[in-house]
Amino acid sequence: MKFEIKDSGGSTDLERSISLMEDYAARTGLASDNPQKRYLWTDAFAVCNYLGHHKATGNRLYLDRALALVDAVHGILGRFREDDPRCGRLSGLQDEEGLEHPTAGGLRIGKELPERMPDEPYDPDLEWRRDGQYFHYLSKWMHALDKAAREMKDPVFARWSRELMETASRSFVYRDRRGGFGMFWKMNTDLTLPLVPSMGQHDPLDGYITSLQLSGTAEQLQGDSPEVMEERSRLREWSTVFSVMVRARPLETTDPLGLGGLLTDITRLYQLILMDGSGDTELLAELLRAAGSGLEHFAGSFTLVREPSDRLAFRELGLSIGLLGVSWVRRNIASGQGMRLVRAGLEKGLAGLGDHETIGRDIVSFWMDPGNRSNRTWIEHRDINSVMLSTALAPEGYLVLP
Repeated sequence: MKFEIKDSGGSTDLERSISLMEDYAARTGLASDNPQKRYLWTDAFAVCNYLGHHKATGNRLYLDRALALVDAVHGILGRFREDDPRCGRLSGLQDEEGLEHPTAGGLRIGKELPERMPDEPYDPDLEWRRDGQYFHYLSKWMHALDKAAREMKDPVFARWSRELMETASRSFVYRDRRGGFGMFWKMNTDLTLPLVPSMGQHDPLDGYITSLQLSGTAEQLQGDSPEVMEERSRLREWSTVFSVMVRARPLETTDPLGLGGLLTDITRLYQLILMDGSGDTELLAELLRAAGSGLEHFAGSFTLVREPSDRLAFRELGLSIGLLGVSWVRRNIASGQGMRLVRAGLEKGLAGLGDHETIGRDIVSFWMDPGNRSNRTWIEHRDINSVMLSTALAPEGYLVLP
């Protein structure tokens, strides 16, 4: 089943989504003479949006946009900053080898300030504006590359995503003093030093579901070649490590962006279960429970009645995207797909999440109002806000695994 495209004010949601992305392409130098302005999280969503627009319209322009953006990210965020004394690719690879393995050294976040040096004091407020590498940003880029591989049936993009997973997992995961596993929240640009040693709550979950997704893509596109079998074996090893961490920590959150991530993971895990049985119904049940608890709390808060200048659109839109995914899952099950989930008793949990679907629609309607986008907080985060609003208007490119 596809997402419904609804008419609103004379333009379809798809047309509005496309318009937002065309403005983004011009503003950030992707389709103009403006300086290139690359930011990994935003660009990951943007690649998926362009792929979705191409699939929905058949217009080659949007596929070209996606491919150009992949090249731009690898060429800019896969290299050290211009103001960094280090130079070249983060991987250290040269010439053709570097072009063939653009993700082998990870990818920079794209923050405005250079990373903190080892002799500089830690400032938690300033750290948010400093460059480096985040695992949850890298996993978003893995997803974008995987979507490109699936849409175009191109194993090269799949290999790049697997290489990024290997690099990120090896760099961010560590053994703790009790013999268990942990993950660093933020690493420096060349992945040699943790900049924030605490662990992101859902980073192991990102790693677990993404490793399952990448393994499934490798099997679909490349079968059982010796090289791919070895890489899939490594993915299984990492998925086991991530799984141990997921089950050792609570998943509940009341943060709208975190909630949106949980809901999106429900959508991804559902599809993996349908495709090849690689999904984990036990984890799916836990995600439903955690997301339901968080949504109950969020629905009772006053977040959505605040003034636009007191709200962060991209965090709310993350929740909206996740709710759209769950709505899509529920419609699929109602049409007869995914009966395994019904037999596992998960339909009730999905129905409970469905009680909050109006929240997602209200968020999109609110941020589609130009008057609510004229304040300082929207303008300061215009790129990430507009790209995620585009995703919420036409979410198939991001949410649906071909």
